[in-house]
Amino acid sequence: MNSIIPIIYGIGNPLIDVVISAKDDDINALGIEKGVMHLVDEIRQKEILDYFKGSTPVYRPGGSAPNTLLACAGLGVPALIAGKIGKDQFGDVYIQQAKQYGVISGLVQGDGVTGSSIILVTPDGERTMNTHLGMCREFSKEDIDQEQLARAKFFYFTGYMWDTQSQKLAIQTALAIAHEHDTQIVFDVADPFAVNRNKDEFLEMIQNDVDVVFANESELSILFGTDDYQVSTDQLCRIIDKAGVKLGKKGSLVLDRGKKMLLLPRPITATDSTGAGDMYAAGFLTALSKGYDARRAGEIGGYLAEEIIQGPGAQFAVTKMEEFQSTLFLF
Repeated sequence: MNSIIPIIYGIGNPLIDVVISAKDDDINALGIEKGVMHLVDEIRQKEILDYFKGSTPVYRPGGSAPNTLLACAGLGVPALIAGKIGKDQFGDVYIQQAKQYGVISGLVQGDGVTGSSIILVTPDGERTMNTHLGMCREFSKEDIDQEQLARAKFFYFTGYMWDTQSQKLAIQTALAIAHEHDTQIVFDVADPFAVNRNKDEFLEMIQNDVDVVFANESELSILFGTDDYQVSTDQLCRIIDKAGVKLGKKGSLVLDRGKKMLLLPRPITATDSTGAGDMYAAGFLTALSKGYDARRAGEIGGYLAEEIIQGPGAQFAVTKMEEFQSTLFLF
């Protein structure tokens, strides 16, 4: 077992991101719904890559929860990422990335391919993901380091872990361990696609198991059956202690024990929305881990989200994370 005790224990899908610049016409030509995450097989991924064969993709380690946990580690919080990767080149890259950001590795290598996601970024900064999960789908309860999870202050996971029965059972096992050891449970709803498939289960879990929720306006509209975010957040307030709700250009809304606080955005120009939600979660969760209140956590989460969308990619450089450590966190 790793000798460092994690403050945050996270489970997620480690994916290699293949980032490609695209136009709306390309999205339409491929018959893809813009702005959401699509689960695809290797054949479909090859079709998309063949369509963009004249492009020059950028390869980056990614995955929603791993992005968040790498950032938490970069911001100075001991964070562990658990997930399943292949015994291949992409898997080796992931292990190297974990070391670079100082994240504690709970990665398990299996006999299969490391998952990957083709991310099509349009000029408006919107990203459309086409993901083949590979070995991620085989993450199981046996892959959980129960001792490390029991020692952690926070357990973090996303709605993307509901893809297979094996992943789902792993999360349910982790929830039981977290409850037993009074570990705070933090859930990022993750994507409208995931909510559409698992609405009832997500609502029941939020009400019965979760302490902190991250979601955006569209995800809440599906969960609560209303397009009015004031109504959906009122309903969320009744079943959750704390939440960070991302409202896009309107900023964000922090919920704290029934109180709602609107945080207005800074005037910025977005070039790539990839990673915005992941960095929001990283800033919010890091702030909670360091003892800040929910409002300040929302401010820091919003700031990091606004910073990441002004440039390409879903992750900051290590040097940038060190800068954020000294400027955003005063204690």
